[in-house]
Amino acid sequence: MSDIGDVLWNAAVDPSHYKESHDRYQQALLEQYKLCVEMADRVSARRNLTNTFFLSLNSAVAALVAPVSSRTLANAPVLLLMAGLVILIAQCLAWFVIVRSYRQLNSAKWAVIGAFEERLPAYAYSRAEWGALSEGSDWRKYLPLTHVEQWVPIIFSASYIVGFCALVAL
Repeated sequence: MSDIGDVLWNAAVDPSHYKESHDRYQQALLEQYKLCVEMADRVSARRNLTNTFFLSLNSAVAALVAPVSSRTLANAPVLLLMAGLVILIAQCLAWFVIVRSYRQLNSAKWAVIGAFEERLPAYAYSRAEWGALSEGSDWRKYLPLTHVEQWVPIIFSASYIVGFCALVAL
């Protein structure tokens, strides 16, 4: 890993860019940058709330189904079980698509933040921090949450399908 200082500072922006004639421009730029970082953070917070909602919903389904004996469920009409399965899979699909959408939205926001940093004295996020994390390419240094969280709805879906097959086979 290179020294973070090597990638942090923008050599194209120096103190001469902060003379009185540039102050208003630089201040406006900094305010827009702060707004972009805040909005990216809010998207992440909304994504976390979405994950919490869907995880709670799926956990509630599992908690409700688990105590019911397999014999009771096995006696239920297959069409009723199939309808429940379709609803659960559709919900997991919606969860997957929403998480993917948040990932795409945040990727665009961080690209804009990186472009803003081209005009600021430091590349705090786009080069220094992201570089220190190997840009998410080395899972031992950093495994981006969006890569992990996309597997959760798939795992729930697979569990529902296996459970359905087991009930129908009884």
